[in-house]
Amino acid sequence: MSRLDKFLAGLRFRSSTPSFEVGDEVPAFVTGRTDDGLLVRVGDTVLELPDADQSLVDAKVTIEIESFDESTHRGTARVVEVLQNEG
Repeated sequence: MSRLDKFLAGLRFRSSTPSFEVGDEVPAFVTGRTDDGLLVRVGDTVLELPDADQSLVDAKVTIEIESFDESTHRGTARVVEVLQNEG
């Protein structure tokens, strides 16, 4: 392994469209709501929280991914824990 390889080991670039696997638990901010529920946006990726309490807009929560479509960067999740709620 060269010095450059050692230096760059573990270095990753952030994506504007991160991907998730079913079952992943992720801390996130609830950023908005639709007629169908609340939304979490992570970059350009959108996760819907269809069964979440409407008072959680702007809250920091831990979510568990329930479904994710890699091609559209959209999915659904459920709230596991409310970390901070100013609302």
